[in-house]
Amino acid sequence: MKDFVKMTLAVICGILLSSIICLFLTMGFFGSLAAAGSSAKPVLPREGILKMDLSKIAIVEQETAQTDPMALLQGSEITPVGIWNAVQALDIAAADPAVKCLYMKVDGAGTDLAGAEELRAALLRFRESGKAVIAYTESPTTKDYYLATAADKIIMSSASGAGPMITGIGSQMFFLKDILDKLGVNVQLIRHGKYKSAGEMFIRSTPSPENLEQNQEMINSLWNTLSAAIEESRGLPQGRMSELIDNLRLNNAQDMMQNGLVDQLLSKEELRQLLTVQAGKEQFTDVQFIPFADYASAKVLPNLKAKEKIAILYASGDITEENKPGQIGGDAYAALIAQIRRDKDIKAVVFRVSSPGGSVLASDKIKQEIELLRKEKPVIASYGSYAASGGYWISNSCDKIFSDRTTLTGSIGVFSMIPDLSKTAKDILHVGIATVGSSKHSDMMSMMRPLDTDEKAYMQASVEEIYSRFVQTVAEGREMEPDFVDSIAQGRVWSGADGLKLGLVDAIGTLSDAVNYATIAAAGSETGKTFDIVTYPEPLTTLQTLMLMLDKSGQDTDVLAGTPFSGIGQAFRSWEFGRNDRFYARMPYAYVIE
Repeated sequence: MKDFVKMTLAVICGILLSSIICLFLTMGFFGSLAAAGSSAKPVLPREGILKMDLSKIAIVEQETAQTDPMALLQGSEITPVGIWNAVQALDIAAADPAVKCLYMKVDGAGTDLAGAEELRAALLRFRESGKAVIAYTESPTTKDYYLATAADKIIMSSASGAGPMITGIGSQMFFLKDILDKLGVNVQLIRHGKYKSAGEMFIRSTPSPENLEQNQEMINSLWNTLSAAIEESRGLPQGRMSELIDNLRLNNAQDMMQNGLVDQLLSKEELRQLLTVQAGKEQFTDVQFIPFADYASAKVLPNLKAKEKIAILYASGDITEENKPGQIGGDAYAALIAQIRRDKDIKAVVFRVSSPGGSVLASDKIKQEIELLRKEKPVIASYGSYAASGGYWISNSCDKIFSDRTTLTGSIGVFSMIPDLSKTAKDILHVGIATVGSSKHSDMMSMMRPLDTDEKAYMQASVEEIYSRFVQTVAEGREMEPDFVDSIAQGRVWSGADGLKLGLVDAIGTLSDAVNYATIAAAGSETGKTFDIVTYPEPLTTLQTLMLMLDKSGQDTDVLAGTPFSGIGQAFRSWEFGRNDRFYARMPYAYVIE
């Protein structure tokens, strides 16, 4: 009996001890969150070398939270920096006597192609100040090297094993028909546009000829942008990069040096000596480095003297009928635009779009509010990675459209997609289904039977009507003939460079260019007028982010995880079948260009 009591007491003490430890850990975690989320600015060295380690910072569209709780908990060393803050920090540093030069480690650059294009433009402006930009690399990818070519000098490691991974750019398309057939899933795709390949992954095993054509031409256009910039910066003849890559002539650091792609091969100690000289010091231990993320946080500040404002309105992610973090919720986003419209201190808006589209219904709600906003104040569009399909729908009528060359835009097309899971239920799950309805077609959206001929015609008619409205919207917004819009539409995706030639955008330019244009439009005849730059949606607090994470916990669990079919359920859920948004204006894929 005594032994039992002792054991019981030991268990109780163990539970109490564990609870106390968890309490202290929790208190410490929230204390860390509070410290991280505080408004205190980092302390910078009095002078030094501005250090941009692109493997430690992620250049993102907008910093959506003060601190990422999971990153803090996991001890992540990657700090997100919004593209606007990053570019402004470089412009400030160019005129800052405390910054002696810029040292950039390019390997592992955490940004997409459009972000890299905008960051590179800012680096080139920094060079115009006369301060040196030194890029260092060990094993650069194509994107890493593209950024490095903004530097005065490219240094590569002389260590054994250092070598490039410069193989051009490419992206993969995945097709699920074969595996869906095994699962008994019949996806019924209704669309307009021979290039509208969104949903094609569910009904084919290989790409259609039109899909393959548009993807190849799009990749070619992006590669032409990157290779031309690289060749110009390194003084190489046109086509030289393609020749080197196609013939696999860039295998190691010596190949990079011999072909004029880097300026020096140095050991770590030799690199330190070079940086010591650049900093004007006698020895490396005297060199002070200014972390780029800290510099941006300390130097990019609101203009408190200016009462009037320019708003940067970010539209990043899928356009949906639901309001979820990382997405553009139709009703909530429309309400935000209305709020900006009513703010008399905001004199112009830069509509920063980085969206592949999504729900037609949500897109049109946003479009209607943008039109009301345009009646009150100038609205200038700036395109990031994507401004395609629904992303183009919401923004094509803006007063001026700036696009990066590597932006993916257009994709003017519409589709609807309804999976028929009746065979899955019967043959895989062995579930019987009986429908009781008030009318012949009451269960047509149930996903438990295929559409009949009349129902397909009904859905097709809606798709055709929405497509015609999309084309007309673009024709009016871009002052084009509808027939011409139709000829470049059909769901086809274009690069920003090609979009300029077709009239889909007005100019190749960065977010900074769009802000400058908006400032001029807002100032009117007043010269030298300044504005405070404000951003929307407002970043979440650390606590808000944590609460959202806890609220979402377990909601998106993939029941097929660990099986060969993992991810298919999530892919279907992303289209939100059966909700109000039955019709989609969306790019075929979220392209990851490597």
